[in-house]
Formats: sequence, structure tokens, C-alpha cells
Amino acid sequence: MGIDYRPLEGGIHEIVINRPERMNALDVPAKRELGRIWRDAAQDPAVSVLVLRGAGEKAFCAGSDIKEMQATGTMVDTRTLMEAIPGIGVELHKPVVAALHGFTIGMGLTLAIHADFRIAAETGKLGFPEVQHGMLSGVSAVTLPGLVGEPRALDLMLTARLIEPREALRIGLVDEVVSDSLAAAMALARRIASNSAAAVAQTKRLILLERRRRARDHAAVIDDARLAILESKEFGDVVAHKPGAGRIR
Repeated sequence: MGIDYRPLEGGIHEIVINRPERMNALDVPAKRELGRIWRDAAQDPAVSVLVLRGAGEKAFCAGSDIKEMQATGTMVDTRTLMEAIPGIGVELHKPVVAALHGFTIGMGLTLAIHADFRIAAETGKLGFPEVQHGMLSGVSAVTLPGLVGEPRALDLMLTARLIEPREALRIGLVDEVVSDSLAAAMALARRIASNSAAAVAQTKRLILLERRRRARDHAAVIDDARLAILESKEFGDVVAHKPGAGRIR
């Protein structure tokens, strides 16, 4: 199991991160599959709106698969990473609605903040815990200040604290908190899909023009930062299975 992709109704397609036994943590094959799906969706006229969710009860996505990093001693390459993030490595003008629940952290929150809408369930935890175990979220470090402002971005990313959905709503990290995030995401997707697909796509393209340019312009800096992390002692501790490395708090 990894990533499931299927049509639902009226131009709405569903993407399911389907690794519930790993709290939907993303390994390299799953990241590559996400990149393929974004490319296919971008080119498919049958796709109007995409709904992104995680399987199981515990998590939307608990980040990158640290066990895989411990086995391989490295992280995914920057190009594969950027292509896995909606609208960053692959130009995607189809709207993406993320239905969040449980743990939405690290790479999971990176996927969420690059979706166009984030609807969260009433319970769960959101955050960027990377600095706790010698890692970083480079693309999100460029995008997050535009969503929540620099002070809050620094708070979330440098303290590595996890927050509740209501706080995420208050600071603008999510758009809505509801009892059933998938039902609300589907209702929103239906409303968007009822509009002109061409007009929706071109409007999204213009609204996010600057954000995509910023991420593209900073790709080399992000890659340099990730290489520096690979050479750090703290990342080495994660690979060496040191006590406390890679835990969720």
C-alpha cells in the first residue's frame, strides 16, 4: 500500500495516502507516486478538483518515513521531494482540498499547506517537528510565512511544538475545523467542481503565481540546506537509531 488515486464524481478525484500501519508516513516510492499523480492530474481534462486525505484513524500523514531513512542513511533527493508537493515541482492548476485528521506533521503538513484548502477534524495535532531530530522542512520554510506570518512560522518551525486544530484555525494554518473533515472537503470540492473548470484553473494559476515563483527561485538554496542537514551530527544520530531520534511528541 502507498498512494491510491481514483475518480469519484463530477470531475472530483481522490488521492489517499494509504500506509495506515506507518501512520501514513511517506517513503520514497510514495513521494514518487505523488509526483506522478500531480503530473497526470495536471494533464487530465477529466480532473476538475482533487481531494487529498489519509487512510486510517490516526493520521492524515505523520511526515517522512524515518525508518526508511535509518535503513538507507539518506533523505529523498530535492527534485523528487518538490515534485511530491502539490503545485511546487509540477505546475498544477487544479484545486486541491486537503481533509486533515489525527497527526498532520512534517511532510504531512507540507502537503497540507500546499493544498489550496485545508479542512481539519476537531481532534489532532499539527506541526513541524523536524528540528527535534536534526531535519528540516525546506519548502515549507519558504511557503509558511506567507500563510501565517514570519513570527508564527518561526515559532512553529523552531520550537517544533505541535498545535491543536483550533489554534491552527486561529493563526490561519487551516481554513476550517469540523467534526467530519472528509465530508466537508467533499462538499467544498463539489461546489468548486460546479463552476467553470477553465476559469477555476486560470484563477488559481494567477493567485499562486508568486508563491510558485518563490519556491522555484529558491530551489537551489533549499537543496543546499538539505545537503547541510545530511552532513550534520543530528541527522547522523537519527540514522544511528540514537535514543529519542525521530519520535513524535
